[in-house]
Amino acid sequence: MASIALDDGFWTKWQAVNHSASLKHGYHMLEQAGNLHNFRLAAGRETGEYRGRNFVDENVYKWLEAASLELGRRPDPELKQMIDDTIELIAAVQQPDGYINTYFLTVEPENRWTNLDHGHELYCSGHLFQAAVAHHRATGETTLLDVATRMADLMASIFGPGKRDGAPGHPEPELALIELYRETGTQRYLDLAKFFIDQRGQGKMRGLGWVGPEYHQDRVPIRDASVIEGHAVRAVYLMTGVTDLYLETGEQALFDALIRLWTDMTTGKLHVTGGAGARYEGEAFGDAYELPNDQCYCETCAAIGSVMWNWRLVLATGDARYADVMEQTLYNGFLSGPALDGTHFFYINPLLSRGNYKRAEWYEVACCPPNIMRTLASIEQYMATTGNGGLQLHLYHNATIKTAIEPGREVGLRLETDYPWQGQVKVTVEQTDGDAWALSLRIPGWCQDATISVNGTPPVPAQSGSYAEVNRVWQAGDVVLLDLTMTPRLIEAHPFVDATRDCVAIQRGPVLYCLEQADHDANLMALQIDETQPMDARWQDDLLGGCMVVTTQGAAIDVGAWQGTTYRPVASTGAPPHQSVTLTAVPYHLWGNRGPNAMRVWIPRAGSA
Repeated sequence: MASIALDDGFWTKWQAVNHSASLKHGYHMLEQAGNLHNFRLAAGRETGEYRGRNFVDENVYKWLEAASLELGRRPDPELKQMIDDTIELIAAVQQPDGYINTYFLTVEPENRWTNLDHGHELYCSGHLFQAAVAHHRATGETTLLDVATRMADLMASIFGPGKRDGAPGHPEPELALIELYRETGTQRYLDLAKFFIDQRGQGKMRGLGWVGPEYHQDRVPIRDASVIEGHAVRAVYLMTGVTDLYLETGEQALFDALIRLWTDMTTGKLHVTGGAGARYEGEAFGDAYELPNDQCYCETCAAIGSVMWNWRLVLATGDARYADVMEQTLYNGFLSGPALDGTHFFYINPLLSRGNYKRAEWYEVACCPPNIMRTLASIEQYMATTGNGGLQLHLYHNATIKTAIEPGREVGLRLETDYPWQGQVKVTVEQTDGDAWALSLRIPGWCQDATISVNGTPPVPAQSGSYAEVNRVWQAGDVVLLDLTMTPRLIEAHPFVDATRDCVAIQRGPVLYCLEQADHDANLMALQIDETQPMDARWQDDLLGGCMVVTTQGAAIDVGAWQGTTYRPVASTGAPPHQSVTLTAVPYHLWGNRGPNAMRVWIPRAGSA
C-alpha cells in the first residue's frame, strides 16, 4: 500500500495546529452552534427547536472527515472518542428506509425531496459519503460507511432513469458518490453520479431572484458549456465531480468541456492568489477580467474546490499547469483562511482591506472552517502519484514515500527541503529494484531558472512548467538535487483587469506577498513601489511564527493637499510630493494575524498617482 509520511516542515506545522487546536475547537463549535443538538433532537434524545440553516448537517460531516483523516495519521484517544460518539449519534438519527437529514426530520418532515434546489438534502448526503469513506480508510471500521451506503441506496432507489428527475442544487453528491463507488465497488453509485451530472443544464433550477439558473450551473448542459459561471463553490465542486466521472468513464465530451471551463477560469476569472469568485452577489464568478480587490469574494471553500478540481486534472492528464494552479491556491488563496492559532477563520479572502476584516471563530454559515480542517488533514495526498512505470512528484515537502510503481515493484524515496521558503529539493532513493523507472519532478511555472542533477553530476537546465523526468536503473542511495531559483519578482495583471491597473504584486516562489499596515508608519493607501529598486528576502524568525519577508524601496504620497476634498482638477505641477519609505511585504496567507489592520496585495507603481 502506498504511503506518504510528511516530516517536519511547512505543512506539518499547520497540521499540528489543526490536530491540537482546530479539530477540538471545531467539535466545541458544533456543540455551541447547535449542530449536534439537531442530531440529538432528530434522534429523540433532546427537546427544543432546530438551530441554524437547513444545511448545517454538512459541518458535522466535514468535521468527521477531517477528524478521521487526522486519526489515520496519528493515534489520539480523545479525538477517537469524539468521532465514535458522533457516528453513534448519526446512526441513531437514520430512519428505517435509510433517510437522514436533521432539518427535514424535525422541521419539515412532510417535505422531503421537495426542494432540491435549496433544500440541500443531497448536498449534505454528499459530505456524509465523503466522511464515511475517509473514516473507513483511516480505521477500517464500517460504522459510518454503513450509514452512508444506506442513504446512497435510498437515493438510488428514488432518482435515476425511469425514476425521479432532478439534481442537487449544490453540487457535491456527484464527486462523493463516485468516491463511495470507488470504496465499495457498487455500480449504482457511479450511475447515480452520472445521472445527476446529466440532469444539469435544463434551466429548471430556481436561482435567488436576482440570478437565474446559472447560479446552480443549470443554464447549459455540461458537455456544451464553455463559460464557468454562477456560484463559485458550486461550480468548482461540479467540475470536480465531472472530472471524477471522466476518470471513471473516459468520455471525451466531458474532458473537452472541462478543459474549456478550466481555460475560461484561469484566463480571466482567477485572482492572483488562486482565489475564485469575484462577486459578493451570488458568491459568484464574474465576467472575464472582473477581478476586484476589496470587493472580491474569494470564498475559502471555492479555493478548496479549485484545489480538488485541479488535482483531478493532474490525475487525468499529468499536465504540470494544473499542479501549478493547485499549488498557487494552496499556498495563497486557501491558506489565508485559517489563523495561526487554528481557531479563527476567514470565509472571504479579499486582496485589499482598509482594516475592516477579521477572522471569526465560527460563522452562521460555517462551511469554511471544517473544510479547512479536512484540507489540511489531507495535504499529503496531493504530493505524488505513480503511473506509466514511474513516480511523479507534484508538491515538495520533507517526506518519506513508499509505494509500488507497478505490482511487485516497491520503491521508496526521502525528500528533504525547506520549500516554499527555499528552492532546493533533495530526493534520496531508499528502495528500488534492478530495473529502470522514471522519477518525474514538477518544475513550477513560476520558476524560470531551474536545474537538476543526479549523484553530483553537473546540473542541467529544467523546463519551467513541465515535469523533469529522470529515467534510469536506480540504486539505493542515489540522490537527485532539484534547484529552483527563488528570488522575489514583480507580477502585473492583464490590462483589462481594471482594479490592478498601474499596480504590481510581489511573489517569491509559490508564495504571494502583501503589505500590512502593522509594518508601516505611513498610511498603507498612500504607499507606492519603486520598481527600479532591488528586493531583498530574509528570514524573520520572530514574525508571524517565522516567515520569509521581502523588503524594497518605495514612496508615501503626501496627501495633505487633499484635506477636505475627494476630487479636484488635475494638477499641472508634476508628481505629488512624497517621501521615501521602506516597504515590508509579508506572505499573504499570514495577513490578519496581528489584529484587523489594512492590507494590500496590489501596490501602485511609483508615479502612478
